[in-house]
Amino acid sequence: QVRLMESGGGSVRAGESLRLSCSVSGDTTGPYTWGWFRQPPGTEREAREGIATIDNDGSTRYAQSVKDRFTISRDNDNNTLYLALNNLAHEDTGLYLCAALPGHYKDTFLALIKIGYWGQGTQVTVSS
Repeated sequence: QVRLMESGGGSVRAGESLRLSCSVSGDTTGPYTWGWFRQPPGTEREAREGIATIDNDGSTRYAQSVKDRFTISRDNDNNTLYLALNNLAHEDTGLYLCAALPGHYKDTFLALIKIGYWGQGTQVTVSS
């Protein structure tokens, strides 16, 4: 079983930056798909929205709202997934969760949100 633990969240002002980390443990041999999701304040799991994904071959996908501001990356040697958040806006506030799923998928966001492994999340609050 794969276990995920996020860190790096906090309270910042609009325009500032953060770097989130997702520490991965367990058996992750073979191709995996990784991703970051955001759950807006006051919402349930069903409201989670895809932010970014990265495949085993390094291919990335981003939500239009974060493209050119956020960057997903992976450190295989340290089993860690990252999300760099730049030029943050109030609308970026939420609980950020990382997810992982064995295999390669055409629709990475849909696959992860339906059947992925999940962490508990780290809170990001952006004041305007």
